[in-house]
Amino acid sequence: MISRRRFLGQAAVAAACTAIRPAALFANPLGLPLGIQLYSVRQQLQQDFDGTLAKVAEAGYHEVESAGYYNKSAAEAKQSLQKAGLRCVSAHHPMGQLRDHFDELLAFNKEIGCEFLICSSASPKATDAPKGYTMSLDDWRWNADQFNQMGEKSAKVGIRFGYHNHVHEFEQVDGGIPYDELLRITDPAKVTFELDCGWATVAGIKPYELMAKHAHRFSMFHIKDFKNPGGGQKEAKVTELGLGDIDYHPIFQQAAKNQKIRHIFVEQEAFDMPWQDSLKTDAEYLKKFKA
Repeated sequence: MISRRRFLGQAAVAAACTAIRPAALFANPLGLPLGIQLYSVRQQLQQDFDGTLAKVAEAGYHEVESAGYYNKSAAEAKQSLQKAGLRCVSAHHPMGQLRDHFDELLAFNKEIGCEFLICSSASPKATDAPKGYTMSLDDWRWNADQFNQMGEKSAKVGIRFGYHNHVHEFEQVDGGIPYDELLRITDPAKVTFELDCGWATVAGIKPYELMAKHAHRFSMFHIKDFKNPGGGQKEAKVTELGLGDIDYHPIFQQAAKNQKIRHIFVEQEAFDMPWQDSLKTDAEYLKKFKA
């Protein structure tokens, strides 16, 4: 038996929690809030920043990952996100920006409220590398060393540093695989990985096998779907989740076994339908997904 006062107090807390994080905002695979990488709506954000964020929230998303702030100050961007009811938990920046403006970007994203700072693409060691330059394995190793340094500095302000893959990280270079080198050289205590399951699949990698081999190295997912992902990057065609050929069941099953995934982000790089319908289709796929 509990007192009426205690019962009412517990009921109020439960109601408040439901109001803040209703079940509709969660993805079923790992019980995480629905998230989206804002690169998905990059064109729309340029035209109407606040209006687009409102539509993202309306589609069912609760968390976002940034890919630029479109000339907004940190205070302005944060206000727009709060107005839409969205949390920006992670930010993408290419290595070129990170190398030249790391402290500034770290402070900016800290003010936004980000928990993660992610390198979205690596760069050659030489700043004067010509356009079209193919990175050597030594370039990739240099990036890994930089990630360790950036990760150490990020941790001091409570932000986790990580790396996001595309396809070329899995292609052989100088007798080695760049992604293998990144995993080998980076310190797990300093650097995490955001696994883009779609691009890894297009590269011929099975994400669940990668996770089985490297326990606890991945803390975030990008999920996207392709028609004909086995055809390689030239033949694969982006589509909405559930309408392509990628099977996410073994991916989420493996993640539940030996990873600590903190965030899942839809990334819809192109649309097969009107963009607002596309975002809703992706959100519904995740809400109804049964691993």
